[in-house]
Amino acid sequence: MSDRWALVEGEGEVHVVPLGPDGLPAGPVRRENDLAEAVRARPGAARWVWRSTHEIYPRLLAAGVRVERCYDIEDAELLLLGHEGRLGEPRSAAAAWARLRNTPVPPDPPQRSPEPGSQSSLFEPLPVPVPLEALLQVYADQQRRHETAEHPDRMRLLTAAESAGMLVAAEMNRAGLPWRADVHRGVLNELLGERYAGGGEPRRMTELADEVSAAFGRRVRPELPADVIKAFAQAGIKVGSTRRRELAEIDHPAVAPLIAYKKLYRIYTAHGWGWLQNWVRDGRFRAEYVPGGTVTGRWVTNGGGALQIPKVIRRAVVADPGWRLVVADADQMEPRVLAAISRDPGLMEVAGQPGDLYKAVSDRAFSGDRDMAKIAVLGAVYGQTSGDGLKNLAALRRRFPRAVAYVDDAARAGEEGRLVRTWLGRTCPPAAGSGDDGEAGMPQEDAQAVGHDEQFTPGYASRNSRARGRFTRNFVVQGSAADWALLMMAALRRTISDMKAELVFFQHDEVIVHCPAEEAQAVAEAVRAAGDLAGRIAFGETPVRFPFTTAVVECYADAK
Repeated sequence: MSDRWALVEGEGEVHVVPLGPDGLPAGPVRRENDLAEAVRARPGAARWVWRSTHEIYPRLLAAGVRVERCYDIEDAELLLLGHEGRLGEPRSAAAAWARLRNTPVPPDPPQRSPEPGSQSSLFEPLPVPVPLEALLQVYADQQRRHETAEHPDRMRLLTAAESAGMLVAAEMNRAGLPWRADVHRGVLNELLGERYAGGGEPRRMTELADEVSAAFGRRVRPELPADVIKAFAQAGIKVGSTRRRELAEIDHPAVAPLIAYKKLYRIYTAHGWGWLQNWVRDGRFRAEYVPGGTVTGRWVTNGGGALQIPKVIRRAVVADPGWRLVVADADQMEPRVLAAISRDPGLMEVAGQPGDLYKAVSDRAFSGDRDMAKIAVLGAVYGQTSGDGLKNLAALRRRFPRAVAYVDDAARAGEEGRLVRTWLGRTCPPAAGSGDDGEAGMPQEDAQAVGHDEQFTPGYASRNSRARGRFTRNFVVQGSAADWALLMMAALRRTISDMKAELVFFQHDEVIVHCPAEEAQAVAEAVRAAGDLAGRIAFGETPVRFPFTTAVVECYADAK
C-alpha cells in the first residue's frame, strides 16, 4: 500500500489517489463522501499531497484526525516563486495550473479578516478549485522546479519543513494557549484601575492624562503624538518623536506621567478588556498563526498580538491543574546560525561550546568585554557598521573573517539588487513589495543593544540600495534561523506525538509546550534534542550546537 496520497475536494466528493515514488498515480482514483473518513481510512499514509493545509487540516483536526506529514501545494508554490525571483505572482494551485497551460492566471483570494468572529463578504473571491488531475500536474511541475533550484536537496528540505510548519500552526491554533480570564482582569484592574460607566479610559490612565495636561497648562491628549510634540514646542522644547528614549532626555514635569501613560496605553489598547472579550474562549487564547508570514520566514499571527504578549500580561497564561508549561528559549540563536552557515572555524568552535556565546567571543576578540562582543556580533548581523560599530566590526573580522565576509557578501548582493537566499533556499526578492508586515526586524532587545529604534523590513529596505543591503545582511541569518526553527518544531512535534503534551506557542526563538506535570522533564529533553537534530538536518555535521534555556512553570510570567 502506498504511503503517499494526493487529495482534492470538489462537488461534494473527496478524490484521493495513491502516489508512487516518482510522484505519479500508483493506483485508481478513489471517491469518498467525507474528508475526515477519506483520511482516517488510510492510516498508512505517511504524507498527504493537497492544495492548502490552512484550508483542509483544521477540519480534519475538528473531526479528530491527525496526519503525520503533508505537502502543501500552495505553500510550495510560494517558495518556488520566490526562489525564481517571481515573488508576488499568484501562488494558488489554480494560478500554478494556469501558468502550466498558458491561460489567464487568477488572482489569489484576499486573506480573511483578522477580527475574531468576522464574516466574509458575499462578494469576496473564494479559492478557485482545481481537479485532481490539475493538482497532480502542478505537483509534478513543482518536483521538476525543485530539481533546478540552486541547491535542490536544501530546497526540498525547506519545502518539507514549511509544510510541517503549516501542520504545527493548525494544531497550535486548535489547542490554544491556556489563559485565565480572571487573572487577566485582575491584572488590568491592578494596573489601569476601574473602568468608568459609559466607556472611556480607566481611572489610572485618566489621572495620568490629567497630570500631563496640568504640566503643560492646557488640555493635551497623550495618546496623540502630534498633540504631544506640539505641546512641547509651545513649551520651547523641540522633540522629533514621542519615543521613550527621546522623552527621557527632556527635563519637563510632563515627561514622567507621559511615559507612564504610554506604557499603560499600550496594554489597554493591545491586551485590555476588549482584547480579552474578543480573543479568549473556554480558557484558551487561540491566535491564528501564519507560518512564513514575513519575507524572512518568521511567523506572524492573523490578529490577537500573540507574538507580543507583555510580561505583566503573561501572568494570565496559567497551566491547567496538574499540568505545566515547558517554556524553552533558544540561546543566542542567530549568532549560532551565522557560525553554521558561514562555516567560520573560529565561530563554529565558539558556538559549539557550552555557556555564553558572547562571553566566549569577548575572550577571543574583545579582551573579555562581553557587552562590546555582543554589540559587535549583532552589529555584523544587523548592519551597524558606522562609528563604534565599524571599529567593533573590524575586530570581529580579524578573529572571525569568514563569518563577517558571509554577511558582507549578502549585503553587497542586496545593494546590487540580486537575489539573496537563506541556507536552505528561502529567497529575498530583488526589490521590495512582498507585503511583509514588519515583523521581520531584529528583536527589540537586540535593537536596543546596537542602538536601533527602527526594524529593518523590505518596505524600509526598498528606499535605497544601501538600506536593502542592510536588510539582506540580516536576511541570510534571520531567515536561516527561521528555517532551523521550522525543523526544530517538526522534530519536537513528532517526538511528543505519543504524549499528552501539546505545542501551544511559538515565536521566533521561543516555544511553549503544555503538558501533564509528569511529562515535563521528558518534554524539556525533547526540546533540547529537537534543537540539535534540526541543526544537523539543516546545516549538516558542524561543531555548532543550539542549546535552550528551559523552564518548567505553572505560569508563563515565572519563566523569565
